[in-house]
Amino acid sequence: MEKVIIHTEYIQLDQLLKFHGIISTGGQIKPLIEEGVIKINGIVCREKRKKVYPKDIVSVKGSEDIQVIYE
Repeated sequence: MEKVIIHTEYIQLDQLLKFHGIISTGGQIKPLIEEGVIKINGIVCREKRKKVYPKDIVSVKGSEDIQVIYE
């Protein structure tokens, strides 16, 4: 599991996926959302700007899970 450190209260899902290199632009998240391949804490996510908080685990089919950590 990859860990991503943030210094804010939360990070938006599209920003997290860009930061982690899964997508390169915000528009690339739309097909992933429509296909239902993104999960936050095991629940399919349908919002591209969903707030992801520390301790949340983001799963994208075909990629390693990401855990958000606050520092």
